[in-house]
Amino acid sequence: MEYRRVGESGLLVSEIGFGAATFGASGEFFGAWADTGPHEARAIVDMCLDAGVTLFDTADVYSDGASETVLGQALEGRRDRAVISTKAALPTGDGPDDAGSSRRRLIRSVDAALRRLRTDYIDLFQLHAYDAATPVAEVLDTLDGLVAAGKIRYLGVSNFSGWQLMKSVAAADAAHRTRYIAHQVYYSLVGRDYEWELMPLGLDQGVGALVWSPLGWGRLTGQIRRGAPLPAVSRLHRTSDAGPPVDDQMLFDVIDALTVIAEECERTVPQVALNWLLRRPTVSSVIVGARNPGQLRDNLGATGWALSDDQIRRLDAVSFREPGYPHFPYHRQAGFAKLSPPLFSAAGQNSAN
Repeated sequence: MEYRRVGESGLLVSEIGFGAATFGASGEFFGAWADTGPHEARAIVDMCLDAGVTLFDTADVYSDGASETVLGQALEGRRDRAVISTKAALPTGDGPDDAGSSRRRLIRSVDAALRRLRTDYIDLFQLHAYDAATPVAEVLDTLDGLVAAGKIRYLGVSNFSGWQLMKSVAAADAAHRTRYIAHQVYYSLVGRDYEWELMPLGLDQGVGALVWSPLGWGRLTGQIRRGAPLPAVSRLHRTSDAGPPVDDQMLFDVIDALTVIAEECERTVPQVALNWLLRRPTVSSVIVGARNPGQLRDNLGATGWALSDDQIRRLDAVSFREPGYPHFPYHRQAGFAKLSPPLFSAAGQNSAN
């Protein structure tokens, strides 16, 4: 296991993190794939720690807070070995203060998370979404106070657009407030939109990416094949419409390429898909989930080896989709290359590595 700094901060995390969204079992959406109880969770956390995983990610909306509770129980007695990341801002109820990032909501959310996690500090606290109704200055001032109080060590966000993140970072710098160091984002071989605006922003501003759903909402687990029905046990039966959309033709083209390369490497399809992500710019940690030890063991096998340059180029090419305006490749037009060289070429080849 390798360890990486999150953005330009001093926080070190394992290159593979564990996502505890499967811990607990309640809620209509975020609880739809959650069925791991305390006993099973402790066994999974044991495996993670033994493999060198330090980052454990959760949120207050996962199983209505039960994910935080189960994770706290599973980490009892070895809290100092874990970097705990949790999130708040999404709705947790129908009340007027049950959503958003107001001062009242954030303070209440952090205190509740600390109780559920059985800890007196959160290593990385992230806003789960941008709250347009609360002034950025109020959000930053509140979070800065929570850092000063010792309840939070580092700050991050999740699912922000480029302008939302840049506005927040610029405001923090101007007011000398604690800066966001992490952006938890969706990024996978079948969802590369992160590359066109958020990745260059992360490079420029020193914000590291923590990748959620790196297997494309369960599509790159190796269980889905061209012309074959969905496996009997798959969260896609219940949640496919809620996840990031993927064009079927693209999906199967990527799966075909992954299958060939997995055979070349004597690895599994998900191991290849995760290893590709570990080579991308700004990526601090790739967060994987697992319902059982077998899934976790397979995902952990993505570390300790590297795809060849040729294999990376082939995956880049098959997964590339031209972005929309204003992110389409200006380098194809004479004169623009010198002004704004693209991070990725039209063939999908990464020019930053």
